[in-house]
Amino acid sequence: MTNSVDGAAVPAYASKLHIPRASSRPGETSDFQSLAIPPAGSLRQPPLDVSPQDTADLAHGLVRVLDDEGRAVGAWAPELTPRQLRAGLHHMLHVRAYDERMFRMQRQGKLSFYMKCTGEEAVAVAQAMALEDGDMLFPTYRQQGLLFVRGRPLVDMMCHCISNAGDNLKGRQMPVFYSWKQGNFFSISGNLATQYSQAVGWAMASAYKGEDHIAAAWVGDGSTAEADVHNAMLFAATYRAPVLLNVVNNQWAISTPQSFASTGTTFAARGLGFNIPSLRVDGNDFLAVYAVTRWAAARAREGYGPTFVELFTYRVEGHSTSDNPEGYRSRDEAAAWPLGDPVERLKQHLVNLGEWSDEQHTALAAELKASVASDWKRAIALGTLEDGPHWPVESMFEDVFKEIPEHLRRQQEKVRAKS
Repeated sequence: MTNSVDGAAVPAYASKLHIPRASSRPGETSDFQSLAIPPAGSLRQPPLDVSPQDTADLAHGLVRVLDDEGRAVGAWAPELTPRQLRAGLHHMLHVRAYDERMFRMQRQGKLSFYMKCTGEEAVAVAQAMALEDGDMLFPTYRQQGLLFVRGRPLVDMMCHCISNAGDNLKGRQMPVFYSWKQGNFFSISGNLATQYSQAVGWAMASAYKGEDHIAAAWVGDGSTAEADVHNAMLFAATYRAPVLLNVVNNQWAISTPQSFASTGTTFAARGLGFNIPSLRVDGNDFLAVYAVTRWAAARAREGYGPTFVELFTYRVEGHSTSDNPEGYRSRDEAAAWPLGDPVERLKQHLVNLGEWSDEQHTALAAELKASVASDWKRAIALGTLEDGPHWPVESMFEDVFKEIPEHLRRQQEKVRAKS
């Protein structure tokens, strides 16, 4: 005797086993009907000293500012000038132009690997704009927008991706695993979620020294299953570390749907169990992301401790250039996502204010596309993936110890003599 789970035949003895559903599988119609999306502006903004349990409605709800007509409504609507809004739109369009160029270069064999953040641009850009330059960032690999806001030259980012002589990491990291000490951008790690504990430790040290700087960290929905996340949340709550702990719920952990990690509730709700104020925000709403981040940062600076934030968004493209999303979800799923595109939503808001137009938008997109193409030419002038020049092999001994031990110095000399 067999039963059916998600259309697949399973033995009767397994019928009590619950298999989480995906929003779609290949050949199916995408189904987001079960999403509870409250009206924009319907959720309250609590005081900075709110008790964690008094944020339960925010952890299970969804903070939204922009309504379907592009108007900013409700208590969370931030007081941003048109100039700041245009800057946010510029950064998001710039990130998108960069992603498109680097994706095409990877497909042409000019870099080995790349990861786009299409559909998630508001997360990094709005959050970076809401934080201060002295705050320390502990990102994962889809927050390149943080670097754009902080002024990292694109040529330097490109050089890192092709590991040429201009790579500040000297060819020691994967493409897109950026690091930038001057911009307080901590090295991205392929060991998922390690940055959560590191961020909490940094924040604790900052508080211990009496500084006003805070830390911010990001993980994806799938990475919440890592022990580092739970360790970090325990320490953050215990010591009231001035840290913003973000979960970017983009619905897919490579080919695994978020339903396998969410345990049937919101990710934000988990923070309540650690006695941390927790919120869930529309990650495709630039204004909502900015407002929640600004609020959480203010809490941390005032000594009220950590905030746990779920950014509810959607990964439009594949996980990376090594991934084909049509192998595990329906082809039309991105178009069916009910919370729209972050770039278009902010654009519409500016148009409504009389501060932007379709003509300006088209012109800016073309300008940024040309600018990114020019940056690429400057980057490959410093070396290509195939032909170099690359950092010399003997440089692998540098930057490991403050002073190179004698046995490594001897090895370095042997390598140098052979080259």
